[in-house]
Order: sequence, then structure tokens, then C-alpha cells
Amino acid sequence: MSMILSDLPRRTSATVEAVEDRVPNDAIARRLRELGFVDGEQVQVMAVGPIGAEPLLVQIGYTRFALRREEAARVRVRSNGAGQTGVGQA
Repeated sequence: MSMILSDLPRRTSATVEAVEDRVPNDAIARRLRELGFVDGEQVQVMAVGPIGAEPLLVQIGYTRFALRREEAARVRVRSNGAGQTGVGQA
């Protein structure tokens, strides 16, 4: 199921599909790709801020970033299923 990163539920693993440019030569989209938001990378929203649910604390690989919802909305992801609860349990 494809969605945007800003709509991904917390602690749900997803795979980056693409970073979409909002305007020609979108500097924010370019920077997100440079930071590692590229096709095939695993990503999770770890936490959200207390006011207006901003910023989003996003983990990609072993690195965490604080992103505004507007920035995270440029990243299209594919959900990998349920959240991490229960992982490793028999």
C-alpha cells in the first residue's frame, strides 16, 4: 500500500519508493535524496512533536532526522505491514 511518509503511523516499517519534487529543481526534495531517502531504503516515523504533531522524528537506516510534515509529504513509501510490536516473539 503506497502512502506518503507524513501519513505513516508511528513505529510502522516502510520502504521508500521515491521523493517527489513539488516544484522544478526542488531543493528540499534533492536534500532528502542526498540524506538517504532513496528507493528501497527502510524508514520509520519514531515519534511526533507535541504541537500540531510536528516535527516528525524519522529513522532511515541508523540515522534519525527531524522533518516537518511538509518535507515528509514529499517522500512516497510502501508500508511493510504492522508496526514493530511483536517482532521477535514466537
